[in-house]
Amino acid sequence: MLAINVSALQESLASSVDKVVESNEIIKICTNKGNAIIISEEDYNALLETLALQSDPRVIKKIKDGEKESFSTMNSYYLNEKW
Repeated sequence: MLAINVSALQESLASSVDKVVESNEIIKICTNKGNAIIISEEDYNALLETLALQSDPRVIKKIKDGEKESFSTMNSYYLNEKW
């Protein structure tokens, strides 16, 4: 994670945003009032998907059930298969 202050970010905003988008670099903007984070839209969408999955009790149950399953009896699931 790259940490930068607001003044430095202003001077390099375009290249900093390019770096975030192209390489999924995370930038922490440090200020006296607190910090902010710049992440790529791809990472943001992945975080939202993770939060949505973690808030679904059915998904959590499937994960927990899967952790108990042995490799020899493991079920296969397919991308478009309904849980």
